[in-house]
Amino acid sequence: MNQHEQKRIVIVGAGIVGASLAYHLARKGAQVTVVEAGAIASGVTGRSFAWINTSAMRPDPIAQLRGAAIHAYRRLETQLPGLKIEWTGALSYGIDAGEAMPPGTILVDRSRITRLEPHLRNPPSQAADAPEQGALDAVAATQALIAGATEHGAAILTQTPVLGLAVEGARVTAIETGSGTIDADTVVLAAGTGIGRLTDKLHVSLPIASSPAVFMRYTSRPGLGRGRGFSR
Repeated sequence: MNQHEQKRIVIVGAGIVGASLAYHLARKGAQVTVVEAGAIASGVTGRSFAWINTSAMRPDPIAQLRGAAIHAYRRLETQLPGLKIEWTGALSYGIDAGEAMPPGTILVDRSRITRLEPHLRNPPSQAADAPEQGALDAVAATQALIAGATEHGAAILTQTPVLGLAVEGARVTAIETGSGTIDADTVVLAAGTGIGRLTDKLHVSLPIASSPAVFMRYTSRPGLGRGRGFSR
């Protein structure tokens, strides 16, 4: 019997982490309920740069995790028709002389950069090209995961803040909402920067600091760029 089968799992938070957990657990047979205080992807996920990068230009302690994420997204593409990923690659410039290239990344000169992105006004003399990198719309991806979870029987409750957590011994056995109590064998907190307010109810300190940023969406004329991300 599948270890997740018939388990009642409540996931607090409907960002991309909570949505991914809901999809994968529901697909394995768990009875999943997602509880979200606002709308789907209304928190940090809705402000994500959503760059799926395979490498970093500095020592990278999570290199294996990045590689695993690429394989996971490739697999998800075959499972979720609504998941759209642009595997356009990325160019990074401002590289130090003699700096080693991460795996899967190659150093390219100005002529190659110009061929890859011919509309750059002032292309750098060199850049690191990572052709396996991609990007997605984080909100749309979260919606696709939630849709997939729903198809496998998950219940999605939005506009439903968690007011309390029921504890028996050392276990959280239910969550309290304005609409009533939801029993659970397992409660997963995937509420981003809101997790601290929930763990405070358990007298557990889990400080998660927010990182202020400005996220802008804009359009450009067709054909201006060929899709490669460009960063310094």
